[in-house]
Amino acid sequence: MEVLYFAWVRERIGLPREQVETQAATVADLVAELIAREARYEAAFADISALRVALDQDLADFDAPLCGVREVAFFPPMTGG
Repeated sequence: MEVLYFAWVRERIGLPREQVETQAATVADLVAELIAREARYEAAFADISALRVALDQDLADFDAPLCGVREVAFFPPMTGG
């Protein structure tokens, strides 16, 4: 699946996107797999309450299932103006 990173998440990980092979059942499981990879992922996902996630461009929760999902995007909350 393709995983996209935006704003400070991208800055901490050092990539705008990557292809990830995963056995994760939920977004939270995917985050746990990424954190286990390297310290840069641990820094990016240290406080998931400060993050939002979209699955195939639809907002979702971290307990959402990944079955059939092609794209996961992580980003900070947006503010309007």
